[in-house]
Parts: sequence; C-alpha cells; structure tokens
Amino acid sequence: MILELKHYPDPVLKKKAKKIKEFKEEDRKLIKDMIETMYKNKGIGLAASQVGISKRIIVVDVGQGPKVFVNPEILKKQGREISEEGCLSVPGKFLKIKRYKEISVKALDENGKEFKIKADGLLSCCLQQEIDHLNGILILNRLSFWQKLKKFFKI
Repeated sequence: MILELKHYPDPVLKKKAKKIKEFKEEDRKLIKDMIETMYKNKGIGLAASQVGISKRIIVVDVGQGPKVFVNPEILKKQGREISEEGCLSVPGKFLKIKRYKEISVKALDENGKEFKIKADGLLSCCLQQEIDHLNGILILNRLSFWQKLKKFFKI
C-alpha cells in the first residue's frame, strides 16, 4: 500500500520517533509499505516519520536493493564532505549539505536481528539523512543562516 508522504512544514516531521521495543507483524507490513512508497516516489530512502508514523524505522535503496534499519544508531563518524541532497518531504529542493564521509551504523533488520554496517558515499549520506528524520531533523535544519537567506530569498 502506498502511504501518504508528509511534507514540510508538517509538525510530525519535527518529532523524535519512538524506539521499537517489540517487533510486531504490523511493523513488517509498515516496512513493506514504506519500501513501496519510497519506490513509487522515486526516493532512495524513507523514514517512518515521513509517512506520519513515530517509529524508528528507515528503508534505503542506493542501487543494491532495499535495506531495512530498525532503531538505527550511528556508532562512528569520519571525515566530512558536502554533497547535494533532495528529500521526499521537501519536494523540489536540492541543497548542499555537509555530512560525515564514512559512518558505522548498528540496527535491527526486518526480522529483529541486530547487524552493523560501514557506509560511505551515497549510502552514508542517505543513512544520515534518514536517521536525521527519526530525530526530527530535516535537510533545511542543516543549512546555515546565510545558506537559507541565499537559497530562499535569492540574496
């Protein structure tokens, strides 16, 4: 089922998502629907909060098939780089965002099994953006005051 995307300035996007304590069948259905919604909207990542659900679940696909991260945590961060990012909750905007170049993430998969992954490049960027969503942070929040003035007021 395709879920309704929430767009800025919807207040749900500013809320911190709740950790999943017990993995249920409804969570597996949500994951399936999130993946379908992400593909339908031509995205490479989607957080449950972007569809109005306060659960710490993200799905990503940067070209190697869909990956599921439940209760993801960034364990290590290295280097910095700036890349252009878009967001399904901020349609039509592409912004230069500074992120960590490499990260290590710990999470549960769709079966509740813990795993760790090292990510760089597009996967690192995508994971950081989706984890930001779980913490109520949008790409707009990552812009400096001057970047916002330039981008939105053409200064």
